[in-house]
Amino acid sequence: MILAVASGKGGTGKTTVSVNTAIAIDIPVQLLDCDVEDPNTHLFLQTEGAYEETVSIMIPEVDDSLCNGCGECGRFCEYNAIVSFGSTAIVFDDMCHGCGGCKKVCPTGAIHEIEKRIGSIETSQAGRIRLIQGRLDVGMAMSPPVIRRAKAHLRDDVPAILDAPPGTSCPVVTTVLGADYVILVTEPTPFGLSDLKLSVSMIRELGVPFGVVINRIGIGDTRTHDFCRDSGIPILLEIPDDQRIAEAYSRGKLIVEEIPEYRPLFKSLYRKLEKQSN
Repeated sequence: MILAVASGKGGTGKTTVSVNTAIAIDIPVQLLDCDVEDPNTHLFLQTEGAYEETVSIMIPEVDDSLCNGCGECGRFCEYNAIVSFGSTAIVFDDMCHGCGGCKKVCPTGAIHEIEKRIGSIETSQAGRIRLIQGRLDVGMAMSPPVIRRAKAHLRDDVPAILDAPPGTSCPVVTTVLGADYVILVTEPTPFGLSDLKLSVSMIRELGVPFGVVINRIGIGDTRTHDFCRDSGIPILLEIPDDQRIAEAYSRGKLIVEEIPEYRPLFKSLYRKLEKQSN
């Protein structure tokens, strides 16, 4: 089973749910940190045997002596990463998605491709957990290729938990595509509900089964519960606004180890979804 953990905004508890569930289920599991702009799952795990590989994309380079300024490359590119105004084509490599289309449509063969490093993937082990962590290089804008490379390390014979980036943009879509189930983590506040509605719309468009975990129960109001009930969305787990959780998190400690009474909750969350996917 591939389980993705997402949210409409940062700070709702995605990583908390991802890491504590991975620890609580007591079986070998793959944990992917797909929040490649700010990966932080490693802060809660004692890892060893780290191996790092580079992530690159192929971007165009123009041979001035062959380019006739026809503009075919610019007309093809949906992202305006290469343009020509009757002169030699200009490449804006930060906007390039590495599709290679401009090279194919160039009538004079003036475009060839070169590698551009955009990030890295680090693989390590923390007991039963195989941690795969993507990291986008500073100053780079294109995170989906790093996320796709991280997901390429998934093994089919071991369950996986994917810690998605916050929001509803391309990096989140890249993460949840191919998942068997998506957990949307939210909190019972007006802001939390607003962002949850955006996430629900996105996941429904993708057609992936999903449910909601409500964190920090005890703050806010009941509107998040009302929305889930009226929309037919299952509430999978409620995590109380417990000061001990905040204290453990601030020290980089796991809830299920610092407060053992929470271990069965995260374990039952996974088992419930495991049965549902079979």
